[in-house]
Amino acid sequence: MNRTMTMLSAALIVSGIGGICPTVSARSSYDQKFADYPTYNGEDLELSIDSKGTHFRLWSPKAEEVVLCLYSTGLNGEPYESIPMTFHPENGTWTASVDRQLYGKFYTFKVKQDGKWLSETPGVWAKAVGANGKRAAIIDFAKTNPEGWDKDKGPQVDNFTDVIVYEMHHRDFSMSPTSGIANKGKFLALTEQGTTSPEGEKTGIDHLKELGVTHVHILPSYDYNSVDETNLQDNTYNWGYDPQNYNAPEGSYSTNPSDPSTRVKEMKEMVKALHDAGIGVIMDVVYNHTAENDGSNFELTTPGYYHRHWDDGRYSDASGCGNETASDLQQMRDYIINSVKYWAKEYHIDGFRFDLMAIHDTETMNQVAAELKKINPSIFVYGEGWTAGDSPLPADQRALKENVAKMTNIAVFSDDLRDAVKGHYSNAEDRGFATGKPGNEETVKIGIVAATAHPQVNYKKGNNSKFPYATSPEMIVNYVSCHDDLTLTDKLRKSMPDATDEERMAAAKLAQTIVFTSQGTPFMFAGEEIFRDKKGVHNSYKSPDSINAIDWSLKAANRDQMDYYKGLIALRKEHPAFRMTSAEQIAKHLVFDKIDSEKTPNLISYTLKDNANGDTWKDIKVIFNGSDESRTVKLPAGVWQTVAKDGKIDPQGGLGAMSGNVTIGPRSALILKR
Repeated sequence: MNRTMTMLSAALIVSGIGGICPTVSARSSYDQKFADYPTYNGEDLELSIDSKGTHFRLWSPKAEEVVLCLYSTGLNGEPYESIPMTFHPENGTWTASVDRQLYGKFYTFKVKQDGKWLSETPGVWAKAVGANGKRAAIIDFAKTNPEGWDKDKGPQVDNFTDVIVYEMHHRDFSMSPTSGIANKGKFLALTEQGTTSPEGEKTGIDHLKELGVTHVHILPSYDYNSVDETNLQDNTYNWGYDPQNYNAPEGSYSTNPSDPSTRVKEMKEMVKALHDAGIGVIMDVVYNHTAENDGSNFELTTPGYYHRHWDDGRYSDASGCGNETASDLQQMRDYIINSVKYWAKEYHIDGFRFDLMAIHDTETMNQVAAELKKINPSIFVYGEGWTAGDSPLPADQRALKENVAKMTNIAVFSDDLRDAVKGHYSNAEDRGFATGKPGNEETVKIGIVAATAHPQVNYKKGNNSKFPYATSPEMIVNYVSCHDDLTLTDKLRKSMPDATDEERMAAAKLAQTIVFTSQGTPFMFAGEEIFRDKKGVHNSYKSPDSINAIDWSLKAANRDQMDYYKGLIALRKEHPAFRMTSAEQIAKHLVFDKIDSEKTPNLISYTLKDNANGDTWKDIKVIFNGSDESRTVKLPAGVWQTVAKDGKIDPQGGLGAMSGNVTIGPRSALILKR
């Protein structure tokens, strides 16, 4: 498939189609033939080094010949040695050894299958690569560890609902001249302290600490296909959803892509800096498809195996990018599991966000989470619970949001809350609850209770989901925007064309208040705390920095917005009532007021009662008014202290006392406690 079309498809579909759920009931007969391949799960795939030398092992069960090519450079030139490899039929691997440690050298494999020599490949397990990732590199990983790395660890997470996710892209976060950051667009950008905007506001890692998020979710940081690492002066931008080498860091984010050790060391330095700041690092992973079909490293090592196909041999394409991987085949399942384990161990990664997770089967995802928990009990795993098209994988085996209850220690995004609050993601003009469109109240409630069964929520009225698919709030990630589609700012400008930005910021505050006070895990898109936009571009996967980069001057201009987000985060962190851990708790402690949405649309009111989840506040009253008019609500008897009102927030409840009938302004939230 044309590369541009592939990336366009990727950009469109990663956005969270509200759950395409095809009904294929049996996998293809074409793929069934691979089920009998011998598999190998040793830790020496594809390179190991010891006192006796350097050892190579490639899994390619049906190859007729395999040659190991050794190079002195990571780019250009001929191999200085070519070594025929030896086949081991019992496990389908080919091996070769050199009686010396080849640090500083590079290698590729050439596979002959069905009488044809395939193009050279670094294999699927390259952990360090030269520029543009065409050759694997042999480096001493111990020498890439920052000082204190042996004691480095991320924040402890007792429950997924305690996590607050901030999604960002390396370039977006630091490229603007207003960032005050020296290493713009690099891993090292997140190691710089004391950076400020021209107005003196904190930027970079200091901004993250000021905001109070617990984790950053960074868009793909492995080696991807679309940026020429030998020509970085072109400033080519891409999100990175075009995987090339899954186990090596992306070179364009390093200060020297030609030095394989530099990208490894600098990524570790970034992780350590964030950990030192008390912030966890979540890695966006895209195991569901490869950037190329026949030219992918998977196909150049073991043709046909790693991707799913239809009965006629065509690549299946549930990713919308030309192919999809076959997680239900053992070697691919082991690959995914071992790859995330590698990132968790070698780079101390604290979580993984799975792109189009429903292309993978639930058994693979369960094994992923189980193995990661053995390494670090605090690791958070979540993903998109949908596909972008049909697949040979039976629907009941897919890691769909509807199947999340079949998985353990895994969460899915809630498209229910997303579309109900702001309006449908694919229709820029469509409004939602927070922008005055009636009829979304019940779907917002589904988001508030984290898609769990609740006696006061009627799932038959849900827009996207018709049953409570989560059995625990720890299975749900709530959000209103992410890197895909319009930013919340741009969405509000499109759907509220006659409003002022001040009115739109009020709607944004309401939308995010719903996200941060709902049960489940809150997720936000970088820069929206300062009303960041992308100039109306919804699919900015390869747009220039002029579209994607965060303008940090907005922080001073929209300081009120920043302070509100900061207050929301502080409120959530201080009060476990917003972070309940079971469906039973929610059903017991969260009580909705009876409101006739036909007569009074865009109004939701509920109480978190009886010291929910051990909260120090006995009762918390939460009221959302998404209409264009003020609303009046009668409070339960007693005096209530105001926590949030009219776009202002004080997590301590110091905004005055209220009782009796209270008025909530248009597009605003009222939070009270007693």
